[in-house]
Amino acid sequence: MNEQQQPSAAAPSGAASPVAPHGAGGLPVPPPRRGADWMFGGVYGTVLASALLAALDQKGGEVTPFYDASWVLVTAATGALAHGYSHHMSTHQTGSLWRRWRVLSRVLWNEWPMIAATLPTVLLLLFTGLAHWESYGVTAIGLGMNTALLFAWGAFVAVRVGYRLRSALLMGLGDTTIGLAIIVANALIK
Repeated sequence: MNEQQQPSAAAPSGAASPVAPHGAGGLPVPPPRRGADWMFGGVYGTVLASALLAALDQKGGEVTPFYDASWVLVTAATGALAHGYSHHMSTHQTGSLWRRWRVLSRVLWNEWPMIAATLPTVLLLLFTGLAHWESYGVTAIGLGMNTALLFAWGAFVAVRVGYRLRSALLMGLGDTTIGLAIIVANALIK
């Protein structure tokens, strides 16, 4: 047997198979998201919520927390759909119409973490509307909360994918710098 005909070594116990399961027509179907993949959506959604919170707060403008909360959700859903659709189109494979729709629906469903990660900001804005808080305080609290969430997401993702605690905490600090950059940009722009 030459090198090309030799069977490959079996994957270690507990390791994910590199070959995706086959759907109708024998073509691979994208596997469900693994831990690090859905956690990526959490980081992305938290950054998106922070940027929207900073952008929607207009100094001297009318406080509109319910409007702002709806725009955070609409933007997150639109971003998730665009991200999933573009990912699907960039990896497009031939197959039946039914299979393509099934793959697209799975890819779009896998974007839910981005939307879910914006919920703390949405809930804060809804509470703000009910409690009639000042917008400046809400923006500061929301940006601080999201910066802390970015640290938690970064450290948690790093631990989940196998980094040691010290390295994971450093990665959490790396994600924290994104939140701090949004805070600084918000202060400079306004």
